[in-house]
Amino acid sequence: QVQLVESGGGLVQAGGSLRLSCAASRNLDVMGWYRQPPGKQRELVASITSGGTIYYADSVKGRFTISSDNAKNTVYLQMNSLKPEDTAVYYCWTYQYRNVWGQGTQVTVSS
Repeated sequence: QVQLVESGGGLVQAGGSLRLSCAASRNLDVMGWYRQPPGKQRELVASITSGGTIYYADSVKGRFTISSDNAKNTVYLQMNSLKPEDTAVYYCWTYQYRNVWGQGTQVTVSS
């Protein structure tokens, strides 16, 4: 199969920024980021294809930027203007191999 390893989570104050990284064990055509806030269901926040097609959830559009380095099998999520409601466990994801998630990285935004 494929393994996904996230990094870059942490604690940040409202208005701050974080950059998440996800390294895949093999080349993938589609990668993205889900998040699961406390007490809520997991939701897709952004995705990108090897051809450059990008999706953002409305809640993060204009604040988050997804990018990828296909040569490194790596996807990034730059998160700016963070809000307390962005607090969640963030999971790297691909729908290939019948959906695969990374282990998750905690992002906490304090008010």
